[in-house]
Amino acid sequence: MTHLSLDAFTGTLALVGAGKMGGAMLDGWLARGLDPGRVAVFDPQPPPGLARHVGLRLNPRDGVAADVMVLAVKPQVAAEALPPLKPLVGPASLVVSIMAGRTLRFLEAALPQAAVVRAMPNTPAAIGRGITVAVANARVTEAQRGLATRLLAAAGAVEWIDDEALMDAVTAVSGSGPAYVFLLAESLARAGEAAGLPPALAERLARETIAGSGELLHRSREPAATLRQNVTSPGGTTAAALGVLMAKDGLDPLMEKAVAAATRRSRELGS
Repeated sequence: MTHLSLDAFTGTLALVGAGKMGGAMLDGWLARGLDPGRVAVFDPQPPPGLARHVGLRLNPRDGVAADVMVLAVKPQVAAEALPPLKPLVGPASLVVSIMAGRTLRFLEAALPQAAVVRAMPNTPAAIGRGITVAVANARVTEAQRGLATRLLAAAGAVEWIDDEALMDAVTAVSGSGPAYVFLLAESLARAGEAAGLPPALAERLARETIAGSGELLHRSREPAATLRQNVTSPGGTTAAALGVLMAKDGLDPLMEKAVAAATRRSRELGS
């Protein structure tokens, strides 16, 4: 049993929302040894694939005392979805929310007895390669923090912060970040096509280059700057391209503006 295993969990876990992110997390928990019989899923339109998990309780009618509740519903329905959950949590319950923009204060008001963790995962969680940043309220014990880490680690890497105000910037960088990378793939493919490549070849070259570079970055211990320098020969083709991308009006100021815009919008949605 590894330190991230869930074999030893003996309580009841209530998963509220089994869509793409909630479903991906459930698959990760079960892969790490969580007994399906300890899971109750609440979802008005559950995906049909849940039936393959023998023992899992789906929308149980009888009362469920949740040792852990994971909130994976869309943030815009939270105000309606949370009040009926109050009877399921008590003073010893841990609530882990992955709803974007919903603050600890909001969660504490909706479920006042619980210890609460607010977390921000990103879409690579679907393949276990995401990264999640979490912040806890004062009720969360060290043991509960460890359990939250094990649950969130099923989706990838986990980082903790103490200042909830940073969650808006986290959302802008890692929450929205996959879209920036996908846009880069689109842009690179369009540039290749403009340079004369057949569209299908340009798209494949861009896709595989970004996927491979991401995997190299993942496996390497070198900083991104070092990996970039390793590809760049003085006076070569890469240096010519980087002269454009690293100019004063190049990628850095554009990315700063993009992240700042996403951070502002995250604050607006959370207010």
